[in-house]
Amino acid sequence: MNMAVMGFFARSELAATLYAFRREFLVVGIFSMVANVLMLAPTLYMLQVYDRVLASRSELTLLVISLLTLFFFAVMAFAEWSRSRLLVRAGVRLDAVLSTRVFNASFEANLSHSGAPAQRAFNELTEVRQFLTGNGIFAFFDAPWAPIYIGVLFFLHPFLGWVSIGFALVQAALAWFGHRRTVAPAEAAAKASLDVNLYLQGKLRNAEVVESMGMLAGLRERWARRHADYMERQGASQALTHRINAISKWVRYCQQSFALGAGALLVIDGQLTAGGMIAANVLMTRALAPIDQMVNTWRSFIGARSAFLRLEKLLQAHPERDQALSRVPPTGQVVLRDVVASAPGRAEPILKQLSLEASPGTITVVLGPSGSGKSTLARVLMGIWPDVAGEVLLDGLPLAGWSRAELGPHLGYLPQDIELFDGTIAENIARFAEVDSNKVIEAARSAGLHDMILRFPKGYDTPMGEAGSLLSGGQRQRVGLARAIYGDPALIVLDEPNANLDDVGEAALMNAVRQLKAKGCTVFLITHRPGAVAVADQLLMLRDGHVHCQGPRDAVLAHLQAQAQAQAQARPEAPPSAGASAPLPA
Repeated sequence: MNMAVMGFFARSELAATLYAFRREFLVVGIFSMVANVLMLAPTLYMLQVYDRVLASRSELTLLVISLLTLFFFAVMAFAEWSRSRLLVRAGVRLDAVLSTRVFNASFEANLSHSGAPAQRAFNELTEVRQFLTGNGIFAFFDAPWAPIYIGVLFFLHPFLGWVSIGFALVQAALAWFGHRRTVAPAEAAAKASLDVNLYLQGKLRNAEVVESMGMLAGLRERWARRHADYMERQGASQALTHRINAISKWVRYCQQSFALGAGALLVIDGQLTAGGMIAANVLMTRALAPIDQMVNTWRSFIGARSAFLRLEKLLQAHPERDQALSRVPPTGQVVLRDVVASAPGRAEPILKQLSLEASPGTITVVLGPSGSGKSTLARVLMGIWPDVAGEVLLDGLPLAGWSRAELGPHLGYLPQDIELFDGTIAENIARFAEVDSNKVIEAARSAGLHDMILRFPKGYDTPMGEAGSLLSGGQRQRVGLARAIYGDPALIVLDEPNANLDDVGEAALMNAVRQLKAKGCTVFLITHRPGAVAVADQLLMLRDGHVHCQGPRDAVLAHLQAQAQAQAQARPEAPPSAGASAPLPA
């Protein structure tokens, strides 16, 4: 039996983590047993007062049983407090165990665009933790002791026991009905709420664009439709829950009154004492309380269960990486063999059977029109594109076989969209690792930033929140470039690094690229500007995801020039239009 239970909980990483807290839950169960057994104390006290104290009129007897009852109440309160405190501590430990794991998994899900935002994952973890440490879980610990109370009712009189069983079945049926009817509406309302929040957050992030071009009214109308749909679903879910709670309350009141009436009938027939009548009423209420509590907390249980299943799916989709994996630092030898990169919802792959090689100390310039797959190639080279077939090798080993924490310092990446993070300029350049001042200054000098940074009042210690409003697009791109080349990584991929640079900035970029080459770094430079061709060792031109031409720079340029001349000779001559110019090879 124990092996079966262990096998059940071992079905997933999240369930196994919860199973690791089985000792805490066992102790909570023991405290629940003590508390529930001592719940019989008020019943026994009433029986003794009505049937013994009032009959004997003994003050000493009343004093003794009162002191005993107070002692039992103190023990019961200690058991209740202990199990609550233990569950709270277990919740804190659970959060400590899972928070880092959930953070990593949600980060990878966002990286691959295959999951909900990290905020939702942490909200789900909080929902599970709060349910496991809240009042709702006590109903499940107290429910197994309801048969004990019903057994005591049978001891008082079988009729009372059968009455309690009848009401227990009614409330259990109500709980089952509530589960069947409220799961789908509650989940639909939760999904609609998430959609509304994500939509609103996305628009707030682009508030300047929305305001400048007068898009607010149209977007507000779309948001209002989503919000109305959410309110409708939320209202339907709440209305159903309130109906079930109202029926449960009606059943509870009927049970209390009917139990008292049934006891009075037995008293009239001489089959039960007055004390037994009062005690039976209290005892039946206590016996059915866990079931009633389960009905009232069913909504919380459904939410926690759904959150658990989503977290379970998230952790299964993004298993933990082997942090103990260690390799020799890479030299930068890159090999791609028959790489196919796809995207969800796209009929054709973005990259199609792409193969290339790049040796340390070389610069590969990637050219091609928009939509040809250049930025996708950059992500493939960094190992951050989710759907890739073929081989992407670094020093002869697949990128997936490296520990990202270990490999990260040996990679440099400058995406088209520069994102700088909360912290100082030095911390951003140093990638939020331990700041090496010499390396930070060297990277800043290479990117042409050093003199500009020194003009800030706090220099390299200037917070990005303060400097962000003072930096132009080109300066932010230079900070991103300094971050990419910090520490002279073995492999550096620069995606449109000169898109926002002026002539001075582009000269600094070209100088930085030459320095990286001299240090033996492997550099991929993706650009539209033909000036970057001058620093290239090899050129790679993409068209529609295919390799149009590739090879040493001079050979590719000669091939493109010959191809252009052949095309020009093949078409009839036409007078050049005003302002026309010959197309550049890039």
